[in-house]
Amino acid sequence: MSQVNDLSDQIEKQLPSGLVEFMQTAGLIAANQGHSLHLVGGGVRDLMLGRSNTDLDLVVEGDAISLARQLASITGAKITTHNRFLTANLKWDKWDIDIATARSETYTRPGALPTVKPGFLKVDLFRRDFTINTMAIGLVPDRWGEVTDLYGGRDDLEKGLIRILHEGSFIDDATRIWRALRYEQRLGFKLEPKTLRLLKRDIPMLETISGDRIRHELELVLGEEFPEKVIRRAEKLQILPELHPGLRGDGWLNRSFKAARTRVFPDKPTVELYLALMAYRLTADETEKLISQLRLPKTHTQTLRESSRLRAGMESLAEPFAARSRIYSLLHGYRLAAISANYLATDSKVTRKQINLYLTRLRYVKPSLTGSDLQKMGVPPGPRMKEILQKLLEGRLDGKVNSKKGEMEMVGE
Repeated sequence: MSQVNDLSDQIEKQLPSGLVEFMQTAGLIAANQGHSLHLVGGGVRDLMLGRSNTDLDLVVEGDAISLARQLASITGAKITTHNRFLTANLKWDKWDIDIATARSETYTRPGALPTVKPGFLKVDLFRRDFTINTMAIGLVPDRWGEVTDLYGGRDDLEKGLIRILHEGSFIDDATRIWRALRYEQRLGFKLEPKTLRLLKRDIPMLETISGDRIRHELELVLGEEFPEKVIRRAEKLQILPELHPGLRGDGWLNRSFKAARTRVFPDKPTVELYLALMAYRLTADETEKLISQLRLPKTHTQTLRESSRLRAGMESLAEPFAARSRIYSLLHGYRLAAISANYLATDSKVTRKQINLYLTRLRYVKPSLTGSDLQKMGVPPGPRMKEILQKLLEGRLDGKVNSKKGEMEMVGE
């Protein structure tokens, strides 16, 4: 890693030209207003590590919302402002930029959202979670690319250490416990010894965090390239039971997550699927407790409940000579993530084969004749039409009919 105090070359080499031009424009506007502007946090860290990161955080020692509005008018970006936190977000094309006023934070109680007020860059950097996220790069013309490192971030980056800035860090915001594990596993770093001791001490502080915020941290974990590493580490440190005592980060989960990336979703499994696998071995009652504790959204709640119901009925799918219409009826109507979780979790080769048949072929089967066709043939809308359409679907699934003409003959029987 370069020790130079000017990262202008890295900025231009590692970031897309559109983002570089945006930051130059932002820096020029800020300078004309007499303010400093910096790239901060993970974007700086990843530049130094040579990693890709285009979700950038900017800090201005001035009015961030006013600056963001000017930039939105230039770029055509969609702007979202948060006056309480002195921040704004810009989204356009594929870019996502946060702009914040340099600020200080105070916490009225552990786990509470912070109260913020405008401050200086030094104070703003000190309020952050870990030293490796406290570095800043100047964006105004006369300080373009200049590195500010006030708290030893570059040194810890070189040593591969995750270090908090003060002893009350996890008490102020216990979500940093999950964040520490994410960075540790993603970057291949280690928790600095004192930080590890304080993390273990403050695990009970996770109880001060709302279910919504814990869910958000878990979703970030499940969005990692190898989320099973974070979950396994969380179990080892006794953090995972804080989510639910029945959750495990063992070899079974490791294998299931790895299989999800190759068997079902070759590109990237969804958070929904990973969550269903995490909860797969819970009882129905335990699943409901997890849903309530994490305040899961409707889609995730449905997936977990359906996965649990499917697991309870897996014996029916273990019949080696089950008719295809039977397989279809057992699985149709369930969410894809719930079906996929059961496919990955089952020990039965027959069951896996039946589910795979449904996922790859049966769920796409439809009769050629529609309700409109049946009306033209003299079948009125109602239960009778529904019964005929179901019969045609089963005929298609079981190979009893394979053409529109055959379907018409079946209707006439």
